[in-house]
Amino acid sequence: MPKAKAERFEGFGDARASFFVRLAKNQNKDWFSAHKSEYEEGWQKPMQALLGEARVALDKAYRHAELGEPHVMRIYRDVRFSKDKSPYKTWIGGGIPLAAGKAKMPEMPSALYMHVGADELFAGAGLYMMDPKALARFRAAVVDEKRAKELDAISTKLVRKGYRFTAAETLKKAPKGVDPEHPRVELLKRKGLVVVYPAIPRKNLTSRALLDVVVKASKEAAPLVEWIRFATA
Repeated sequence: MPKAKAERFEGFGDARASFFVRLAKNQNKDWFSAHKSEYEEGWQKPMQALLGEARVALDKAYRHAELGEPHVMRIYRDVRFSKDKSPYKTWIGGGIPLAAGKAKMPEMPSALYMHVGADELFAGAGLYMMDPKALARFRAAVVDEKRAKELDAISTKLVRKGYRFTAAETLKKAPKGVDPEHPRVELLKRKGLVVVYPAIPRKNLTSRALLDVVVKASKEAAPLVEWIRFATA
């Protein structure tokens, strides 16, 4: 049976993400149920379409890795271990992980992560939080001179174009067994490696211009994601 044709991305609901502004003030099931179709039509389906088209466009940029299926995160918050019991997220996020058996986001590096909310708008790529095995392999790659030079060349090129690097967590001190004076100690302190794309104008949210922007940036970030993939595999 042939695959259904991917939906065409035409933009999100509105540039101000007003749905999420109102949702933040109405964190209850009755309100969300009454406005669920607005979320689905204005945000969930467009995110699915954006990621679907981006995956096709990025396929050739990944010569050494296969892209997995796009994934849109649930709007429902996991409140089990949180003091904040608000049931709904006030943003929508989704991404395109690299394929690896049954592994899904955020266990695998992502070729693209898109995040849209009333107060937040950004996109990026990489591996947000490494598990212990991936982290050990990453650090081994960083202390290897040849592989580190490859990463440095990729990173330098991205930084010059306005990209910036971050991680879910960064240690205050050098990891155990690492010389505090190591030339790449700041990189070794990271527990993930993510590149955030240059700022996206909100006016792009409501048109196909957003697709063009994130695809272009994701292609430029592809060498980094492939480096991370092979360093942590």
